[in-house]
Amino acid sequence: MITWQVVVDGPLVRVDERVSRALVHPDRFSQFLSDLGNVQVAVPVLVVVLVQIAWRSRRAGTDRWWVPATAAALLMALAPALIVPLKELVARPGTPAVPPATGYFPSGHTATAALAYGSATLLLLPRLRAPARRVLLATCALLVLGVSFGLVRHGYHWPLDVVASWCLCTVLLSSLWLFLGRRTPAGRRTDRRVPDTP
Repeated sequence: MITWQVVVDGPLVRVDERVSRALVHPDRFSQFLSDLGNVQVAVPVLVVVLVQIAWRSRRAGTDRWWVPATAAALLMALAPALIVPLKELVARPGTPAVPPATGYFPSGHTATAALAYGSATLLLLPRLRAPARRVLLATCALLVLGVSFGLVRHGYHWPLDVVASWCLCTVLLSSLWLFLGRRTPAGRRTDRRVPDTP
């Protein structure tokens, strides 16, 4: 629905533009927040988690220890394949705060942050206890919301650009969560030694 409204310049776009005008106020803090969605920042965080999860799973003797990390890496790689054609197709101009250009819908920085931090969170959750899980989920949510706010506040994106990326990433991360949930929690090798005979 959001994409349709942007393409046809519907009433939701006019609301979006009013909200943007009320929120845009470029400053260093909004720049810092938006930079947390840069590929150079978010993807290395995910890579560290992928390596750690794969290494620990292998050391624990988990069957197909490489599958969760590979699935998350593929999901991150899939993002540009979905977002770049959509940017070209919609060709939405940027806000008045950025140089004249098109291709701002949906927000790639928001998607990068959501998928990198979200995938890392989904991989780490099963390994943590309840209090740490809540802290991790809150941290992930704050990072994604911070990036989103920074992008809108600095004028890099319209609010609907960000919301569209949230919608897309919710579908992608839900798919990853379902895929990871289908794997057996233990997933460990069983000891198949022949019992000693008397």
